[in-house]
Amino acid sequence: MNNEKIKIRLAEGKDAARIAVLCDQLGYSATSQQIEQRLVQIQDNKSHVVYVATLANDYIIGWAHAHTCDLIIIPNQALLFGLVVDEDYRHAGFGRTLMQYIEEWAALVGCEGIIVRSNIKRTEAHIFYKKIGYTNTKQQMTFYKKIASE
Repeated sequence: MNNEKIKIRLAEGKDAARIAVLCDQLGYSATSQQIEQRLVQIQDNKSHVVYVATLANDYIIGWAHAHTCDLIIIPNQALLFGLVVDEDYRHAGFGRTLMQYIEEWAALVGCEGIIVRSNIKRTEAHIFYKKIGYTNTKQQMTFYKKIASE
């Protein structure tokens, strides 16, 4: 596969089914309807961006989602919420290309850097991020509490 044969574009509602399949490959289960609803919720929010990588026939082989974070403790950063390339298309530069788009977007919206959080078990992802210039700055635990919605 050659990077010149792919196109990067903003995600659209029609992409929900393929994004859901790729979410599953990343370890997050979601239905097409859930993904479409989430895309609709963030589509007009300028602090979010979701890119998809497609083949010439518009078949989605990857996506990346980032969000700007206004923080008190450090200058404005972009936080990568997710990056996945279809397992059949990995190691061909598509993830790198998606990250270049995320980096360009982050610079355009005034971010000083990009924060990437990656599960300690995702050693292949760690190698990828280091290879494209990211540095592991700390290790931490993540806590979660489900809240009841009314």
